[in-house]
Amino acid sequence: MFVDQTKIDVQAGKGGDGAVAFRHEKYVPLGGPAGGDGGRGGSIILVADSGLRTLMDFRFRRKFKADNGENGRIKSQYGRGAKDVRLKVPMGTSVYDFNTGELLGDLVENGQELVVAHGGKGGRGNIHFATPTRTAPEIAENGEPGEFRTLRLELKVLADVGLVGFPSVGKSTLLSVVTKAKPKIAAYEFTTLTPNLGMVVLPDGRDFSMADLPGLIEGASKGVGLGIQFLRHVERTKVILHLVSMDPNNGRDAYEDYETIRKELAGYTKDLTTKKEIIVATQMDIPGSEEKFAEFKKKLGDKTVYPISSVTHKGVSELMGKTADLVEEVAKEEAEKPAEIKVAEKEYIYKKPEDEGFKVERTGEHSFVVTGNKLERLVQRTNLDHTDGIMLLARKLKRLGVDEALRENGAVTGDDVSIADFTFEFVD
Repeated sequence: MFVDQTKIDVQAGKGGDGAVAFRHEKYVPLGGPAGGDGGRGGSIILVADSGLRTLMDFRFRRKFKADNGENGRIKSQYGRGAKDVRLKVPMGTSVYDFNTGELLGDLVENGQELVVAHGGKGGRGNIHFATPTRTAPEIAENGEPGEFRTLRLELKVLADVGLVGFPSVGKSTLLSVVTKAKPKIAAYEFTTLTPNLGMVVLPDGRDFSMADLPGLIEGASKGVGLGIQFLRHVERTKVILHLVSMDPNNGRDAYEDYETIRKELAGYTKDLTTKKEIIVATQMDIPGSEEKFAEFKKKLGDKTVYPISSVTHKGVSELMGKTADLVEEVAKEEAEKPAEIKVAEKEYIYKKPEDEGFKVERTGEHSFVVTGNKLERLVQRTNLDHTDGIMLLARKLKRLGVDEALRENGAVTGDDVSIADFTFEFVD
């Protein structure tokens, strides 16, 4: 089954907590703090794999979680970092944040990696908090939580050449003639339900990949028929072969068919008519096709059209040679583009939540809630199992202006104040 869109949840691992420990060895008279740091949590990484052709692996399993880092240990031993989780995806996969729609990255080369959820950093042990005046600190940090994301994966077939046109114009037949691909071929509309990919190898040694894209119809860019599902696959092609049937018995006007498909390509989210195009008149072996071809060519005006018959192979070699020339031309143009334009497939870089200060909200006669990214991260990372840790947090909150803000909002001694999952009693 061909799956080209899916939604997954990824949860990176939490960093290990730093340890509070002390040395009490017989021959180490000074001893001192000896709590090690926690290990880094595992990240979630997507890896492009040339051996995959579909996102089928993500259809039934949609939640992925990396392991947490190991906690720090005694004797200044650091916790072990967790292994990253690597998920293989087909080349040509675009990765979006499901909630914001932001493009996180494009995986277009074999082996290319994209970190989509970063593991949390390990917390520091109490060996880092010793000072000349605080020689035995009972202070340590908790590990950072791992990043959680909901992602939308979208596969866009990587092909140099895309075959487009109305259903039953001969796209699958041409693909089967010029490549070793074995697409399903029949005399009814929408025979092709999924993109088929093949490799064209010319006698002069040149080669390029070609995709037969399921039939478009009028209104495809608005969701009619199968077109909207597969127009995205045209985005990555260098050259479009626009196939138009010259069958005089199909009851259709060839020029109207051509203009209709062009309109759908232009109406997509990206204007696909800007791509290099070769117009191909197909089914030229049918009696009466020559007359229809002459009329079609007249209406096209100055545009060049290549008549072929996939049954007799007439004109196919010439068409493939012209296609190879155009693919090389487009590849050369792309290589000459400035670097800042070429790097459209960006790599996702983790951004910490912006610090927007904090907000104090009264939730009851004697209760308050303080919210803010920086404050909540501070509470999450502070080990509150020891008095030293609690006192350190209290000093930091005072320096950040939380005490003063609570007073301004009417807090008095004995009121309950909550920050994230931590609740304490306010003392004026």
